[in-house]
Amino acid sequence: MANLKEIRNRISSVSSTMQITSAMKMVSAAKLKKAQDAITAMRPYADKLTELLQNLSASLEGDSGSVYADNRVVNKVLIVSVTSNRGLCGAFNTNILKQSVNLVENIYAGKEVDFVAVGKKANDYLGKRYKVIANHSGVFDDLTFDNVAAIAEDLMELFTVGAYDRIDIVYNKFKNAATQIVMTEQFLPIVPLEVEETASADYTFEPSKVEIIEQLIPKSLKTQLYKGIRDSFASEHGARMTAMHKATDNATELRDQLKLTYNKARQAAITNEILEIVGGAEALNN
Repeated sequence: MANLKEIRNRISSVSSTMQITSAMKMVSAAKLKKAQDAITAMRPYADKLTELLQNLSASLEGDSGSVYADNRVVNKVLIVSVTSNRGLCGAFNTNILKQSVNLVENIYAGKEVDFVAVGKKANDYLGKRYKVIANHSGVFDDLTFDNVAAIAEDLMELFTVGAYDRIDIVYNKFKNAATQIVMTEQFLPIVPLEVEETASADYTFEPSKVEIIEQLIPKSLKTQLYKGIRDSFASEHGARMTAMHKATDNATELRDQLKLTYNKARQAAITNEILEIVGGAEALNN
């Protein structure tokens, strides 16, 4: 009977776990809808801003990128790793951390590399192995453009004063609830704009195109970082929803197996008791 009691305890434990994972799945599904709507609504704006910047830059002569396009010899690199504050979301955080380490050990081998952590998981892992100069885990508590813009301004300041020669962003791009794509984007210096000939010269600009671009570049950089963090936020809930769905299915399968094992063990115990009773009755009759 001790065996039966142990199986009952395991069934109870698995059932409790299944309830938790099922609840977490529903919570993530609800949050995913809001986060997905936010990133879906933002992408056209970000793409149009980039297109406008390209159209203006295509008609300018000479360097139009100002200080943010200063391509220096890369000796010091800053990597912005965007993870989540919590786990239980499959390989969501692991993929980002692996890519971050890969950049240090392979892409930027021999160079001085520091990190900015956006997410507690990145800070906890990278902080033990590398230099993390800033931790912005709290941005997910109030994910607004203004809060992310403040982070972008700090990054732009670090680049313009020459503290770092290149800044990259590593994040998960949201594709759907089951698929997240690890992205490594160059944040600074700005990527050279290569566009085909446009008709922008037919327009009259006020103020000048140079002044417009000088205002658009900081705006575009802030939008780029905000889009990356928004993508990661939506990807996190998609990954957690998928992970909790699989966990719930696994817990259900395990519970069914335990119930079958319990019924078999209980049937065997009852059969043994019947055999003992019958054996005892026959012994008394003899």
